[in-house]
Amino acid sequence: MVRLRIDLAYDGFSFNGWAVQPQSNIRTVQGEIEQALARLLHDGNEPDYVPRLTVAGRTDAGVHASHQVCHLDVTEPMLDACVGHMRVEPVKALETRLSRMMPDDIAIHRVSFAPEGFDARFSALERTYVYRISDAATDYDPRQLSYVWHTDHLLNMDAMNEAAALTLGLHDFGSFATPNPGGTTIREVKTAYWSRIPTRPLIANPMGERYHTPAIESGLLCFTIVADAFARNMVRSLVNACVQVGLGKRDVAWFAHKMAVPLREGSTGPIAPQGLTLEHVAYPEDANLAARANSIRAKRTLPTPATNSNPTE
Repeated sequence: MVRLRIDLAYDGFSFNGWAVQPQSNIRTVQGEIEQALARLLHDGNEPDYVPRLTVAGRTDAGVHASHQVCHLDVTEPMLDACVGHMRVEPVKALETRLSRMMPDDIAIHRVSFAPEGFDARFSALERTYVYRISDAATDYDPRQLSYVWHTDHLLNMDAMNEAAALTLGLHDFGSFATPNPGGTTIREVKTAYWSRIPTRPLIANPMGERYHTPAIESGLLCFTIVADAFARNMVRSLVNACVQVGLGKRDVAWFAHKMAVPLREGSTGPIAPQGLTLEHVAYPEDANLAARANSIRAKRTLPTPATNSNPTE
């Protein structure tokens, strides 16, 4: 068997998330790609082969990805059979044929041989998500319906950044996420901040036009968060909590308490999915892929606070 890396993007608006569901009539990103792969890689010598994708991060229903990564194990004869009459290498043939079979809301960026030790999920160093909001600071553009969340209120970005700063570091995000069976909600957040995209013209050199066409994302309020991994609903729940602070419905002290006491309850549920996009997945150098995968499989715990061995001091 050889392992292939697949880099792709998708608009999650019409999908019930990444992962295949037991109900065959539910549309998922994984389901669409695996069905196409099953047709492309069908081999009479391997009648029981079923393509199974391992993904860097499962996205929920309605969530998008501009850069998602997954891997697939195939036999070399299966890969060779993809060439047909094409005068290209087998992996390029698979990339081309798979791209042609995709619906309009999935784009295959590239298919390549994965380095030794590569695991799309466990080898990843970090993942970057961005949540986009249109608030009262800018006019809402209905063309952004599928990837921007809209509110008529003006959000207090400074207060939201105070809250976001509390997420940095290694924490138990149990107030904002649910663990997988046998898993944990402990994650390390490396970057988390809110920023507003400047209003700028679409064309850098407008050449004296009386009207400067603005870039479509001008004025949007964006939450960028980078972490080694994310628990289920973690990003959307953090966004929702920050928005409650930005609306003045909650204060930063409330957010700090939710960080300190990892207890899931209704006020920290997830916000609507359409504003969220997986933007990037980073991996270590090839020589470190296997070691990274092995280390991340271990169940994480928070460090035990230091105790004072001499209570009289």
